[in-house]
Amino acid sequence: MNESTQNMLRLLPSVNAILEHPGVRPLVAEQGRDVVIGWVRDELDEARKRLADGENNGDRAVILEEIAERLAGCARRADSLRLGKVINATGVILHTGLGRAVMSEAAKAALADVAGAGNVEIDLDTGERRYRGHQLQPAWNALTGCEDSLVVNNNAAATLLTLQALCAGREAIISRGELIEIGGSFRLPEIFELSGVTLREVGTTNRTRLSDYQRAIGSETAAIIQVHPSNYRIIGFSDTPETDELAQVAHENHLAFISDIGSGCLVDVTQYGLPHEPTFSESLERGADVVLGSGDKLLGGPQAGIILGRTEPIELIRNHPLARTVRVDKLTLAALSATLDSYLRGTAESEIPTIAMLAESLDRLLQRARSIQENVGASDQLHIDVHSDTAPIGGGSLPGAELPTAVLSLAAAELSAEELARRLRLGAIRVFGRIQQDRVVIDLRSVLPQDDSKIALAVRLVAES
Repeated sequence: MNESTQNMLRLLPSVNAILEHPGVRPLVAEQGRDVVIGWVRDELDEARKRLADGENNGDRAVILEEIAERLAGCARRADSLRLGKVINATGVILHTGLGRAVMSEAAKAALADVAGAGNVEIDLDTGERRYRGHQLQPAWNALTGCEDSLVVNNNAAATLLTLQALCAGREAIISRGELIEIGGSFRLPEIFELSGVTLREVGTTNRTRLSDYQRAIGSETAAIIQVHPSNYRIIGFSDTPETDELAQVAHENHLAFISDIGSGCLVDVTQYGLPHEPTFSESLERGADVVLGSGDKLLGGPQAGIILGRTEPIELIRNHPLARTVRVDKLTLAALSATLDSYLRGTAESEIPTIAMLAESLDRLLQRARSIQENVGASDQLHIDVHSDTAPIGGGSLPGAELPTAVLSLAAAELSAEELARRLRLGAIRVFGRIQQDRVVIDLRSVLPQDDSKIALAVRLVAES
């Protein structure tokens, strides 16, 4: 290293000098001293390399400012990776990547209430220990008519546990048209294999008759399984037996009948202009012994696998050793209980965001969109249009079904749609939209009304930056 380069390296500020910079001190408080020191050392290494390559960055003060700016970038990248609030403006109400159902205010309050000690597995009347989730049983019974219930951590776990508890070592009959795969490479045949249950496929992809099930029943048959195709549709020349028909065949042959409805729906969604979606109560009324569903889809609660049905099979499932490995924590139970309370009060449409979003009218959405446009104001840097569109429900629910929606279509004078979308995602208010025809679309079908003003501020900040 020549003397000139050594002299240049002496311009590098010390670690302490960087930490005391006015722009860096807040980062220490926000990110932690050790984390920031690691970034500082990395940036000093990079600065040394640039100086050694002959890049003259000026005096020490200039180098210090450059490093402080780079450290701010490190903090922004760290924040973008941190789990936190994002406004879902994609239009997809149940966006899996953004956490599916938005919890109600009551559910959020319940999380805080049970964050300390709670009666998770205790009967406060007797002081005796009970099974986890017993507090929800009266609500499940009132809402669905089930005799017993069990809640686990998701519906995949509910499926695996139910199969293993009721059918392990034997056969279960299922239509070929119901051998689903959902996001994350979850394939039903692999769950059968993992559970130790022999999969007996009947019918064809598009047509399965009741006689197909009847012919497949043998001495090793333990159950008939019906799986609602909640993330795809078979249309055209297709047919499948009704739930009550399958239940009758199962019970005539002393078999269990398991119905997986997928979305965990508790309401009739046809009132919102959507196709019929099976509900827990319908499936139980039509003879299912066990009904499985999700908590964070159309039910509008936290992630959970819900198992409802008759007492005898639910007891077998609850007492299986695998049940403990997939049980839910107190936070999930608290949020789910608060969600069910809204249904019991008959206030789901006003209190549960998922249901409220399904019910929101197009006129109201357009009104909100124009209000946001007005709130953002005119800008030479950003052009905003308001128009109607359609939005899917998402989250493995109501495949192919869409609702009318209102969107704000954004185009920046000096930014590509990709860069504009990126800046909205990474802003102080993180807004996740979609790109459509080289414009960023903010779709209000999936946005809570109380977030409208935040969207306006986020867009305005991007336009002014």
